[in-house]
Amino acid sequence: MTVADGEPAAAVPASNPQDNQTSDPKPSENPMDATESKPVAQPADSLDDLGLPNSAADGLVTKPFPKPLEGVQPEPPAQLTPEQNSKYEQVLKEVSSWTKVPVSLAKGAEERPLTDDDRMFLTRECLLRYLRATKWNVSDAVKRLRNTLAWRRDYIGDKLTPEYISIENETGKQVILGYDIHGRPCHYLIPSNQNTKTSPRQIEHLVFMLERVIDIMPPGQESLTLVIDFNQTKSGQNATISQAKQTLDFLQNHYPERLGRALVINIPWYINAFLKVIWPFIDPVTQKKLIFNDDLRKHVPPQQLMADVGGDVKFEYRHSDYWPALTKLAERRREAYRQRWIAGGKKIGESEFYLRGGEERATTETTAPTGEQQLEEKLEKLAVDNDKAAETTPTASAS
Repeated sequence: MTVADGEPAAAVPASNPQDNQTSDPKPSENPMDATESKPVAQPADSLDDLGLPNSAADGLVTKPFPKPLEGVQPEPPAQLTPEQNSKYEQVLKEVSSWTKVPVSLAKGAEERPLTDDDRMFLTRECLLRYLRATKWNVSDAVKRLRNTLAWRRDYIGDKLTPEYISIENETGKQVILGYDIHGRPCHYLIPSNQNTKTSPRQIEHLVFMLERVIDIMPPGQESLTLVIDFNQTKSGQNATISQAKQTLDFLQNHYPERLGRALVINIPWYINAFLKVIWPFIDPVTQKKLIFNDDLRKHVPPQQLMADVGGDVKFEYRHSDYWPALTKLAERRREAYRQRWIAGGKKIGESEFYLRGGEERATTETTAPTGEQQLEEKLEKLAVDNDKAAETTPTASAS
C-alpha cells in the first residue's frame, strides 16, 4: 500500500514471470508441425485454459478466484428519485457533448479529442458514482468527471503495464483473492511483504491493482472490499504520511464510491498513531466503511477467505503462477466488456450491468415513477381492462 511523492524513479527492468522462460526451440523444418503447434484461440471471456480455482475446496490455491461463490449476490441498487434522475440526465447531456478533454491536470494542458476509452469509462453507473460523491451537485460532478479523464490519460495511459508493475508484487504484498458476502472482490494489502524502496511506482502499483479489481467485478457490483492485514508488519514497512495523503487524494477524487468496505486487522500501536494523524483527511463517508479487528468470516465466506486471516483458503503466493493468471483473467474480462460496449453502439451512459455480462440489457439503478407517470400507467391499465370487458360482453341480436 506504500506510495510516495517525488520525481519518477529511474527505469528499472521489470521482473515479468512470462519473461522467465527458456529460449524458443528451433523452428520445425516441417511446415505442418509448425501449424499444429499453434495454440487454439480462446474467446474473449473464456477462462478454461487458465486453471483457476473456485474455493478452498480446490486445495492449495496459488491463483485468483474468477467469480463469487454460488448464491452470492450484490445488494440491490438504490432506486433513484425523480429529482436524482433529472440530475443524472443533466450530467449525461453535458458529458455527451464533450469532444475534447485535457491530457493532464496541469494548468493550461492541451486538449485532445475524446477517445473510445474515455467514452467507455463514462457509464451510467460511473456518472451516478460521481453524483453521489458530490451529494448530487451536477456542476461538481461534471467537473470531477472531466478531471478524472485528464488524470487517467496522464497517470495511467499505456504506462501501467503488468511488466512494469510486476517487480512490485513479487512477494505478494497486494493480492486480489475471493469475493465478500455481497460479491465485492477482495483486495488484500499486506505491508509485511514489502519488497521495494519508496518510489512513485509503489503508488502506481496500487492504482494498477485497483484497476484489476474493477476488471473482475461481477454484474451488478461496482465496489470492492479492502482487507488490510498488519500482522508481522515492522515499523517502516507501512506508508508514510505523505504517501497516505496522496493515496487518499486519488482514491477520493478518481475512484469515488468504489470502496464498499475496508477490513483492517492486527493493528500495532504505531499504526494506531498513524491512523489518528491521517483520520481527518479521510472523507466521513469513507470513515464509516472502515471496520477494525472484526471477525472477517462475518464479511467474507470462509471458502474464499485466506487462512492467514481466519478463512479456509490455503493460499500461497507464487508470483510465477499468480501474476500471469491475474493478468490474463483481467485482460479477458476487459476485452469481453469492450466487445459488449461496441456491440451496444459505443454509448456514453451504457449500463455496467450489461457490460459485465448481465443477462438483461438494463441499467443497475431504476427511477421511481413520478405522479404523472403513475397516473398514465393507471389510465393505460384501465383502458386495457375496458377493452377486455368489451370483448367478453355478448352483443344483442339484430331484429
